[in-house]
Amino acid sequence: MAKNKLELTWVGKDDRPRLEPRVLIEDPSLSHRAAAGVGDAPIYDNRLIFGDNLLALKALEQEFAGKVKCIYIDPPYNTGSAFEHFDDGREHSIWLSLMNARLELLRRLLTRDGSLWVSIDDNEHAYLKVMLDEIFGRENFVACVVWEKTTSARNDALYFSTDQEYVLVYAREKASINLNKIERTQAAEDAYTNPDNDPRGPWREGDYKCAKSADERPNLFYPIIHPRTGEEVWPRRTRVWAYGRAEHERHVAEGRLWWGRTGNYRLPKLKRFRSDAPSELVPRTLWFASDVGQTRSAKHEMKVLFPENPFETPKPERLVHRILQLATNPGDLVLDSFAGSGTTAAVAHKMGRQWITIELGEHAHTHIIPRMRKVIDGDDPGGITDAVNWQGGGGFRYFRLAPSLLEKDSWGNWVISPTYNSAMLAEAVCKLEGFTYAPNAETFWQHGQSTERDFIYVTTQTLTHDQLAELSAQVGPDRSLLICCGSFKARSGSFPNLTVKKIPAAVLDKCEFGRDDYALNARRNGENGEMAEAASAAEAEAVEEPATA
Repeated sequence: MAKNKLELTWVGKDDRPRLEPRVLIEDPSLSHRAAAGVGDAPIYDNRLIFGDNLLALKALEQEFAGKVKCIYIDPPYNTGSAFEHFDDGREHSIWLSLMNARLELLRRLLTRDGSLWVSIDDNEHAYLKVMLDEIFGRENFVACVVWEKTTSARNDALYFSTDQEYVLVYAREKASINLNKIERTQAAEDAYTNPDNDPRGPWREGDYKCAKSADERPNLFYPIIHPRTGEEVWPRRTRVWAYGRAEHERHVAEGRLWWGRTGNYRLPKLKRFRSDAPSELVPRTLWFASDVGQTRSAKHEMKVLFPENPFETPKPERLVHRILQLATNPGDLVLDSFAGSGTTAAVAHKMGRQWITIELGEHAHTHIIPRMRKVIDGDDPGGITDAVNWQGGGGFRYFRLAPSLLEKDSWGNWVISPTYNSAMLAEAVCKLEGFTYAPNAETFWQHGQSTERDFIYVTTQTLTHDQLAELSAQVGPDRSLLICCGSFKARSGSFPNLTVKKIPAAVLDKCEFGRDDYALNARRNGENGEMAEAASAAEAEAVEEPATA
């Protein structure tokens, strides 16, 4: 990117969170699986993650970086509205900080040919566009889709009754993206008629001119003969013919010129036959409610699913279906980190895509789990069910974010949380040290690895000189082992194939421990209700003690 790129600045932009890569804990009692799969390739390993979405994205980063084909998010719009299910209406700079940290992580999760789709309205659209230009690169902007969210005017609006929202589309690498086309709509079919009973079938009028001047393309500035008057007809010098003389003569010979029913056109049109048209269309940036649904239809979908407790701000399934239809193919991985009522997960599942969805609100349990159970069991009759002939199948796994690895004891010292068993501890330390957690059932000291010859062993025990000597012998001269333990007794440099560190001291400076909420929840201060960011968690203050044996 250019060094003089446009940057958006706001208070707190440089206060980047030092995120702890948490462990995800599955709760099988809340997971759900059907007897049958999805299509020819059963999809059971979908994930519903309950917890702060910034921490959850960090937890996913090591495993899923570069693997997500499509990300669709519908974040809080910062409108000031008091939504029941969202803490919306943050002060502007707080909202920008909330989005910036998440978008940076989301970009890292995308495949090279992946794309991000973000729903937004006028309140933050312009600022979000500049922020996305900075994070993704302005050259990776794909489109701004305008969605007709309502077909009814609001006469109580102060200035204008707003009919639209937007979906900003960005590619990880625009040169690599390959969006699908869409099926021809009935409106596209209706554009073809046959007023002159041409035996070649229905056709529509096409412009015979192009946006070039006679100075630019002198070979396209020539006279043609009007068949009714016999006069020479010239295009304007600023908008010449779209075809050269030879191709024009072929059009005349093939009867492809149309001069109107009575020859009353001054300039000709080109007959474009339906039989020559592609079976699919390039998507347009104006999406009508009649094609992809509107807010009213989305609320109706919710009332069918949850008659006693409908979600207040859903998106219609057809809108998400259009996005996934363009951006993905069956089997691709879809992510939504602002899950809401679970529409993205439901649509992705019905379309045979794999999915990960993240939600912190309690509606993860009151809406998403019941909704996805109905989808999997084939009991969801609404949305796109009929359009894709959904019959049920597949499944998902429910995860919670583990608590912070470290907590402070009653004397203010950082200690390992007692909720961590040995397996959780090994996985957490692997993430912190940049190792892939891959415990070996046959070799107790292989908890993970960074390369084929570099391993990690995590234990809370105190290791003696003799124990370290035995480990060194098992590792051998051609491999290396990082040992993270409670403490150890050995002379420095005794074992060149071992690196030994004490925990928790060795990991204290890796990230911020003890903080569970990065939602930037705001509290109101003062008589005028100014917004202020909530206080962060306690600071880590111990010093790392790396030790090499």
